[in-house]
Amino acid sequence: MNQSSAFVKTLLAQCCQGGICEWVVCPGARNMALLQVLAAAEDLVKWRHFDERSAGFFALGRTLDMGLPVAVVTTSGTAAAELLPAVIEAYYQGRPLLIITADRPVEYRGSAAPQAIEQCDIFGIYAPCIDICSEEDLPDDVLETWDYASPLHINVCLPDPDATWNPGSCDLYPAEPPEETEFRGSLANLAQTLRFGSRDGLVVMIGGLDPTEQAPALWLANELKAPVVADATSGIREDLAHLLLQDADLLLKKNPPAVVLRIGDVPVCRFWRDLENLPQTQVFSITRTGFSGLARPSEVVCGNLDAILRAMGDIDSIGDVNDLRNTNKRRQALIDELLLTNPESEQALIRSFSYFAAEADCIYLGNSMVIRHWNSYAQTAIPTENVRANRGANGIDGQISTFLGTSARSHCAWSLFGDLTTLYDSSALALLPQLDEGTRVIGVINNSGGGIFRALPGADSHSEAMQKLLIQPHGFTFEHIAKQWGLNYLTIHSCDDFDKLELLPTNSCTLVEIFPDATQTQQVIETLRAKG
Repeated sequence: MNQSSAFVKTLLAQCCQGGICEWVVCPGARNMALLQVLAAAEDLVKWRHFDERSAGFFALGRTLDMGLPVAVVTTSGTAAAELLPAVIEAYYQGRPLLIITADRPVEYRGSAAPQAIEQCDIFGIYAPCIDICSEEDLPDDVLETWDYASPLHINVCLPDPDATWNPGSCDLYPAEPPEETEFRGSLANLAQTLRFGSRDGLVVMIGGLDPTEQAPALWLANELKAPVVADATSGIREDLAHLLLQDADLLLKKNPPAVVLRIGDVPVCRFWRDLENLPQTQVFSITRTGFSGLARPSEVVCGNLDAILRAMGDIDSIGDVNDLRNTNKRRQALIDELLLTNPESEQALIRSFSYFAAEADCIYLGNSMVIRHWNSYAQTAIPTENVRANRGANGIDGQISTFLGTSARSHCAWSLFGDLTTLYDSSALALLPQLDEGTRVIGVINNSGGGIFRALPGADSHSEAMQKLLIQPHGFTFEHIAKQWGLNYLTIHSCDDFDKLELLPTNSCTLVEIFPDATQTQQVIETLRAKG
């Protein structure tokens, strides 16, 4: 073995000492020395996948599940570039994703030699790069400056692989990662506004929460007693049903509150976007990511939610100053009526699906229309504490991969995706045999194209040519994808078909393809839009 490659053993040992607890490994030749060390390190948890894009999102899912740093290892060239979508998502979620990419020796840079691209700083602002061109470049502690609040990229140049190299004993164990700082930002304006400025109306908007944030967020909402808009990914949506504004976008747009207090991730609801044009509404965010989620001025306190609330001290009750909940009850009644009279609409089918999914210890929601419909129409009677989604960049990339990473240790996990999202990431299903034994359900809403674009105002006036470009219509079903990866397969066309879910086999994966009635779906949308 060329001695200039033997230092990778030290590199990986440093990563373990820095708290990397699991490794997602992609194949290659240039990264062979890294793989040889990992293969010899029998006590490390390792996952494998041939698709770097999916591997990156699977690693992201593992960080979501554990709250601990996870590494993904790739070979050189475009294999590294495939990780960009997952790195972007991890950056906006504030997740500790470590990227280790093997590279050809530094002399090849700019040469256009095979699999020699410019890998240093390839991820730009989304992951700072530690470029290790030789053994001499390896720091004493490669992770010393990492804040664990966003991705980090280690690019390591390696000579040609030696398949005969034996790295010897590799007793590598993950250490505890450093603890997070408590919080950053001023609480003075927030405390003063809650005490005085919110007397003209406050709405609490709760986005995605990590498990440690749920109890303090629930306490704060119950203390304030103000109307709440809670995403399913908060894990406390059902617990706040007594304060909840359901499908409240139009209501809030017509009756904007004086103050919005956001807790957690950027909310899914469209009223959050409407706030861009409502400068009279003060917006405060308490979020571990530090991102405001708005282009307009607002105030952000970043860090540990429990520490922030302890620092704020006593919280006065605000209540429902503008009587929004009573107004919203009429809309809730209208929704219930519409779902009863349009039982095969996408909205009604998602509500039925949500009752069955409530039994899971993990629920994952794909982006676009699925997550919006779930927030507005899913059941609120049964608590669902562990609901996950990728809402950093809001893309459809790697959704199945993230679900499998998030649910890898689950006994029962349910998910729901759109059809284009599923087609986009179906190769992730190759990971299934590596996961812990359990019952998994992959629900697919098949609208034969991008259903969210059909719901846009004026979408029905588009020409056929525009429809093809915008919606990407198709005639595919998912039976053969299920068969390819060894999944059970069920179809649902009406509410009566949900009886099939009573008989799901345990410790297996089932793809449930749901076919909404397009006319009924549009009827629900248009009626709600017309009646505000």
